[in-house]
Amino acid sequence: MNKKARDVLLYFASKYEGNYHAIINALRSKEPVDDALFNKYKEDWEKVDTITIIDEDYPALFKTVNNPPIVLFLKGNKELLFNLEKAIAVIGAREYSEYGKNMTYEIVEGLVKEKFTIVSGLARGIDGFSHDACLRAGGNTIAVLGSGINYPYPKSNKKLYDEVSKHGLLITEYPNDTKPEPDYFKFRNRLVAALTKAVLIIEAKYRSGTIITVGYALEKGSDVFCVPERAGRNSGCNRLIKDGAYLVESASDIIKLWPN
Repeated sequence: MNKKARDVLLYFASKYEGNYHAIINALRSKEPVDDALFNKYKEDWEKVDTITIIDEDYPALFKTVNNPPIVLFLKGNKELLFNLEKAIAVIGAREYSEYGKNMTYEIVEGLVKEKFTIVSGLARGIDGFSHDACLRAGGNTIAVLGSGINYPYPKSNKKLYDEVSKHGLLITEYPNDTKPEPDYFKFRNRLVAALTKAVLIIEAKYRSGTIITVGYALEKGSDVFCVPERAGRNSGCNRLIKDGAYLVESASDIIKLWPN
């Protein structure tokens, strides 16, 4: 069976469940393609949108990150990937306070009024609230998953997953029903940073996945905005502000500082 190069990439992405290094090793070693498995996997990847690293519409921003995803699996409005001039990551703690939740809704609503695209990771807590606030305000949101495109995680965000797929965009490098692993979320964070020109942090411990995303953002020269917290709470936000992040209390603070 004669197969196109992109089909081979999709085959190995499916076989190795999006594992970058396993896919690269298979390609370098010229691992043979099993026709029966190929046909099985093809039935699955034809049910969702896919973009491979050799496609013309592969997002150029992803080519600038370490270990760029070989294949992207998508559900929703793919055009959002090509309208990122005002894309901002809104991320934060899974263990949130009412203060953090309220600030997320208030700031995101203000950003949506100014046509910002909200990017986050669909996690429990601040991430999920940022997507929900955006959709409620009629805005555009992109959720970068740390699991397969057909595997909503956490399960408590299944309804939100469905809403984003209908009115925004779900994107991941993991196919089908790939179950999440702890490292997948850390890996996912590089894509959240790559898609955005700045990150807004709301309630985060200094050692957390949120801070990993900040590291990726700083590597590419993105601005970092933080909502301050009370003193003495192991606040990653307060620590980042001390280190030079912008202190923000409203959407207007971000809009005034937005990079040209």
